Amino acid sequence: MKRSIRKSHFRAVGVIAATIFVCNAAFAGGKDNPFLTMGKLDQFEVRDTEGDDPQVLEGEFWAGYDLNKLWLKAEAERVDDESEELELQVLYSRAISAFWNVQVGGRKDFKPEPDRDWGVIALKGLAPYYFEVDASLFLGGAGRTGLRLEAEYELLFTQRLILSPEIEVNAYGHNDRDTGVGSGLADIEAGLRLRYEIRREFAPYLGVNWSKKYGNTADFAAAHGEDIEDTQFVLGIRAWY
Repeated sequence: MKRSIRKSHFRAVGVIAATIFVCNAAFAGGKDNPFLTMGKLDQFEVRDTEGDDPQVLEGEFWAGYDLNKLWLKAEAERVDDESEELELQVLYSRAISAFWNVQVGGRKDFKPEPDRDWGVIALKGLAPYYFEVDASLFLGGAGRTGLRLEAEYELLFTQRLILSPEIEVNAYGHNDRDTGVGSGLADIEAGLRLRYEIRREFAPYLGVNWSKKYGNTADFAAAHGEDIEDTQFVLGIRAWY
């Protein structure tokens, strides 16, 4: 019963976001406001670590007009040809200023199991000094809540050689032993990637990625024999169209 309620909640959020998007699009079809699309592969990489070398994918796609867009975001991690993490978000995005957008929709965690459904309220944009910021509030079943803050900066050595430091922080309101998530600060992940844009749309990169679990999340990981802290060298590509 609870599982069906969670699925219905996720579907309802998706339908509402899609309806708002379509309705707004109907009023924004003028030639001075064209319909646009963009796909971006932020990370497609192999991480060198002790033991298995995970493959990581992070990407997004959006379609819409100047003020109103439909976003898809995906994150996945595979180890030994098995998915350990798989997350998908479907969001309606509305511009509230020249540099900021409010996003609402749903998030589905397919992995780790059991799967989890969340409603999403997010603020995404460009902060002073050109920091790209994405702050998301997640609302799930059984009173579950989560908060994610992501920030990225680009330092141009040349027009093609670019260094990108980035950080992601996750926190949760309740313990979820089944998925290994603890209340409070759960984990921090920070990376430093140096890419060379062979073309603007295609850039190989190398770098280093550091992650650490905290609090109850670290305790759950230790109980299952998982690493609490890890530093990985990465090699990948970044692309967009």
